[in-house]
Amino acid sequence: MEPQSMKGQRRSLGRPWRLKVLGGPRRLRRPLLKLGHPREAAVARMSMQSTNPLKPKAPHQPPGIPKSLSCQRRHTLPASEFRCLTLEDAVSAFEIEREAFISVLGICPLYLDEIRHFLTLCPELSLGWFEEGCLVAFIIGSLWDKERLMQESLTLHRPGGHIAHLHVLAVHRAFRQQGRGPILLWRYLHHLGSQPAVRRAVLMCEDVLVPFYERFGFHTVGPCAVSVGSLTFTELHCSLRNHPFLRRSSGC
Repeated sequence: MEPQSMKGQRRSLGRPWRLKVLGGPRRLRRPLLKLGHPREAAVARMSMQSTNPLKPKAPHQPPGIPKSLSCQRRHTLPASEFRCLTLEDAVSAFEIEREAFISVLGICPLYLDEIRHFLTLCPELSLGWFEEGCLVAFIIGSLWDKERLMQESLTLHRPGGHIAHLHVLAVHRAFRQQGRGPILLWRYLHHLGSQPAVRRAVLMCEDVLVPFYERFGFHTVGPCAVSVGSLTFTELHCSLRNHPFLRRSSGC
């Protein structure tokens, strides 16, 4: 038998213990959630977010790439660059030209061997526009030494001449209708103006393109003596002496 005093002592010690832990009478105690219950998962997530806030993780580095490269620029080539073409650019130039002209006229102003011919003899009379290392537009020219264009001017380069004959201006199909043709032609005239031996630029084009070139200082001198198949052209000249475009800064 347990002494009466001990029973009273246990009774007096039990009540405060229950009230302290449960925070109130037995009838106020909330039932515990069962393991795996949806409500328990939601409460657990809220508890984790409040006590252990998540930290953003660093992006995963693909295997095989040194960590030092992840801090470098994505592209090391210039975003936009103008420079003279080289023989290595000949195939890219021909692909752009073939798509631009054959689908419309059925012919190319210059074929691949002719592009290579002029880029070997006079690469300084070409100009390409590159985006991240890829050719997107270009002009190829050569020197001519007669007052008017002739049939042989399509394939000849006259090193002693003072006239730059513009054979072709072409823009990649993905970059058309963006004003790149005018910008490239404007820069090309600046490029020619920096060469003391070149005094004039000449070209031949279809009648529909005459207004475009007149915007850059070209003027019509009459029908061109050159014909390609059934196609006829208009000849235009542009003096590079005191050209208005050469007196303005590019801003491009």
